Amino acid sequence: MSRLATRDLAAGYGERGVLTGLSVEIPDGGFTVVVGPNACGKSTLLRAIARLLPPASGSVLLDGRDIRRLPTKHVARSLGLLPQSPLAPDGITVADLVGRGRYPHQSVLSSWSQADQCAVDEAMVATGVVDLADRHVDELSGGQRQRVWIAMVLAQQTPILLLDEPTTFLDIGHQVEVLELVARLREEGRTIVAVLHDINQAARYGSHLVAMREGAIIAQGAPADVVDEALLLQLFGLRARVIRDPDTGDPVVLPGTR
Repeated sequence: MSRLATRDLAAGYGERGVLTGLSVEIPDGGFTVVVGPNACGKSTLLRAIARLLPPASGSVLLDGRDIRRLPTKHVARSLGLLPQSPLAPDGITVADLVGRGRYPHQSVLSSWSQADQCAVDEAMVATGVVDLADRHVDELSGGQRQRVWIAMVLAQQTPILLLDEPTTFLDIGHQVEVLELVARLREEGRTIVAVLHDINQAARYGSHLVAMREGAIIAQGAPADVVDEALLLQLFGLRARVIRDPDTGDPVVLPGTR
């Protein structure tokens, strides 16, 4: 059994249902990428997995147990979430923001420990932001800020990372920089679940693809097995050719016309 899974999960906002009976297994140690058109439920799925959105029915399972019945600190020590467009408090420094990732390991009576400092230092080294430690977050470029947010999530030291559109608003150079970082984290043993818009990036970096449309999963599996012309037409109404990268064998989408 995978550490993280959903069973017949339905969720939404108020009276508006978004997810309809989703069942998905997140491969341990994999880089799972969720793709699909706008407003299909990708971010809603991530929010439900992170226990930020209660299911209307069905369940999210963490280590085989319903996540709603687990203590909050236990969940926070298992899952780290980077939401869409996170906002930093005014005037906060990089080091202070990354330090906030240690919240799940703090208690009312505990003080900042050597273990906390080591976790923050390791996260900043891994994301290449050590030289930015004393800078204010609002002074940084988009790519720098995104690496700082990932450092904060890393400081939680969770085995599972949930990343909601981590490359949004970044130029192509910074997109690749962030995705290469996430790929390294996966190689180090983390389980990654990310929402991405770019199907070619999803196929290049993902080891497992979950394709969604209108709140339902229509395909899932290795990118080489699921990305084809029929899927692109069903997902996006896009007529395209799919070829293989001559170096990696990954599927590459060449858009045509609608």
